[in-house]
Amino acid sequence: MRILITGGAGFIGSHVAEAYLAAGHDVGIVDDLSTGSRDNVPAEAHFSQADINDLPSIEKVFADFRPEVVSHHAAQMDVRRSLRERRFDAEVNILGSLSILELCVRSGVKKIIFASSGGAVYGQPKKLPVAETAAEAPISHYGVAKLTVERYLHLYEYLHGLSFTSLRYANVYGPRQNPQGEAGAVAIFAGQMLQGKRPTIFGDGSKTRDYVYIEDAVSANILSLTRGDGCTCNIGCGVETSDYEIFDEIRRYLRLALEPRFAPSIRGEVEHIALDIRFAARVLNWEPKTCLRDGLVKSVDHVRGCVTA
Repeated sequence: MRILITGGAGFIGSHVAEAYLAAGHDVGIVDDLSTGSRDNVPAEAHFSQADINDLPSIEKVFADFRPEVVSHHAAQMDVRRSLRERRFDAEVNILGSLSILELCVRSGVKKIIFASSGGAVYGQPKKLPVAETAAEAPISHYGVAKLTVERYLHLYEYLHGLSFTSLRYANVYGPRQNPQGEAGAVAIFAGQMLQGKRPTIFGDGSKTRDYVYIEDAVSANILSLTRGDGCTCNIGCGVETSDYEIFDEIRRYLRLALEPRFAPSIRGEVEHIALDIRFAARVLNWEPKTCLRDGLVKSVDHVRGCVTA
C-alpha cells in the first residue's frame, strides 16, 4: 500500500512509519517539523516538509504521492497549550484535519487512520476503565478538537464512503519522546532526573494515567490497515498508574535519592483515566504486549543515551 503519514517526523508517527516500511509498504511523510525532527524520518520514506494548514503544499503532497491510506498523526498534542492557545489548537487539530479529509476524498484515498485521544475525549469518566460507549465530555480544548474530528470521520464516511479507524490512544511513551516537552511524564521525569533536577508533579501525585508502550500503539496502526473499518478503539492497557508511581519507578531504576517538587493542579487536565480495551481486542485482534516496568526501562535508557550523547 501507499501510505501517507501526517506528523510522521514526530514521536508516534515516526515509529509507525518504520513499522509500515518494515511490512513492505510505500511510505510518505509530511511534517512541518515544528515539534518533530528530520532525524526521526526513515531514509526509505518519501519526505515533504509542509504544514497541514498550507493547502497548496498539502495538495501537492497528495498529488505527487497518491496515497491509498492516510495515517493522520499531525496535531497540536499538548493539553496545556490548548488551554493557553485555544484558536491555534482549533486551527491545527480541527481545520487542519478537515483539510486532510477533503484531500482524502478528492484524491481517492480508501481509508484514514486517525490518532485520537483516549486520555482527553472522555473528560472525567464516572466509571473506570472507560469503554468507547461511555459519554464523552472533554474538559480541554484539545479533547474537544479530537472528538470533533471523530464526528467528521463519521460524516465523511456517510457522505463520501471514506473508511476510517479512530485510535483513542492512552498515554503513549517510549524512545524518541521529547524530554523537553510539556507532555509525556516518562520522558520528562527521566530527562530531569538524569540531569540532577527534581521533577515537578502537578497536583499531589495521585493523578492517574493509562500508559501504553510505543510498540503496542504501533501494532494497533498495523492492524488498522485491514481491520476496524468504521470503528473507534481505545488503545491502552486498562490500568491506572499515578504520577508519583511513575516518578518512583524511574527514581528506583536510576538509583537516585530525591523527591519531586509539587505544583498546583492544572485546570483542564483529567484526574483519573484508564481505558477499557476489550473492543480493540475484538475488532482489531489487538492487545498490549509490554508491561510498564519493561517499557520504562527502555524509555529511560533511551533518554539516558540522549542526555549523555
